[in-house]
Amino acid sequence: MFRNVAELVELANSQNKKISEIMIEQEATVTGRTREEVIAFMDRNLRVMEEAVERGINGVKSHSGLTGGDAVLLQEYIKKGNFLTGETVLDAVSKAVATNEVNAAMGTICATPTAGSAGVVPGTLFALKSKLNPTREQMVSFLFTAGAFGFVVANNASISGAAGGCQAEVGSAAGMAAAAIVELAGGTPDQCAQAMAITLKNMLGLVCDPVAGLVEVPCVKRNAMGAANAMVAADMALAGVTSRIPCDEVIDAMYKIGQNMPTALKETAQGGLAATPTGRKLEAKIFGIPLEEK
Repeated sequence: MFRNVAELVELANSQNKKISEIMIEQEATVTGRTREEVIAFMDRNLRVMEEAVERGINGVKSHSGLTGGDAVLLQEYIKKGNFLTGETVLDAVSKAVATNEVNAAMGTICATPTAGSAGVVPGTLFALKSKLNPTREQMVSFLFTAGAFGFVVANNASISGAAGGCQAEVGSAAGMAAAAIVELAGGTPDQCAQAMAITLKNMLGLVCDPVAGLVEVPCVKRNAMGAANAMVAADMALAGVTSRIPCDEVIDAMYKIGQNMPTALKETAQGGLAATPTGRKLEAKIFGIPLEEK
């Protein structure tokens, strides 16, 4: 068993195994399932993610009308070829958005680590599918690597927006994705940890302020930025860039920041963007409440 990132990396290095393999073995031990059963269960999660991405990039709309269609716009923009950033990054952004638009439309997604942050991991993975041509087994391993880092965050800090703000949701998801990207691209366990640290420390303090209390605005676009953050951080780690603050200390800092964050900025829709004039107007319109009562 590993309790933190340092122990996870040490296990991988001492046993000459990938982080995904360490996570598979731990899951089998904890659940009592066979290795084959553990992998089959994760493959099912992968299918759910794949279906959500496909549905989202073909266009969905939420019941509230707040979100939907942006993944389609991004895919059309990519096809024009005059984008300013990289195609893979934009594809990851579009597929992260697609997943969260499906979530907002009450579709089926796989929480990674939460429903509100479910777009980052699959968004980056399916964008890399055409770039790195991974096997199905490697794609499943990607999810185990992400899960290993998510396991550490969940047990040492928080993955809940209500407990730690959006840094705990999209921030954690972006860090998980960054680490998994590095392994998929052939990086070392230490580089996976560096990517997680670089990503997460650049999302510290991110508040959770859903307009009208719905997981739509700004949640969908935050997944987009989380995916972009993860891709860039992974490239930095693969280039040899390191975080001066160790990954476990970054996670601890996130926990302490979440503890000090005002309740109004932790999923209550009482502050931040939710409390803007436009945010309040949208809330009143959605729930049919006269604005003067707000």
